[in-house]
Amino acid sequence: MKNNTRQDKEKSGLQWRGRLWLEGEDGTFLGYGRVVLLERIRESGSLAQAARSMEMSYKHAWNLLDSMNRQAGCKLVETCRGGKHGGGASLTPAGVKAIALFKHYHARFQEMLAEMDQVLNGWEWQRDKRTEIPE
Repeated sequence: MKNNTRQDKEKSGLQWRGRLWLEGEDGTFLGYGRVVLLERIRESGSLAQAARSMEMSYKHAWNLLDSMNRQAGCKLVETCRGGKHGGGASLTPAGVKAIALFKHYHARFQEMLAEMDQVLNGWEWQRDKRTEIPE
């Protein structure tokens, strides 16, 4: 599938945009930011470090994680408390699957937006002389 070029976008000045998230009864379950948080936890092995890397408070990150765990019905991340040897966090198999699921559908969503842009930029926009706005 052809990627939209700057010239294509400038042709009409219009571009389809959208965001994708998975919602449950308690609100957002998965979205782009939550998936980034999960990925950063996987990379760093620490909820605190993941939160810092996103310029997010630890409390906010903890609340997001708690919400995802509750809505999933299982833990996406296992945590162990800090202390003398420090704490830690690691993704569970469910957490790994959640990332993969979101990334799969996010990529398909981006492809759909690109396809919509191609169709939109192929349209000929005609002004009706009777409704032209004076300059």
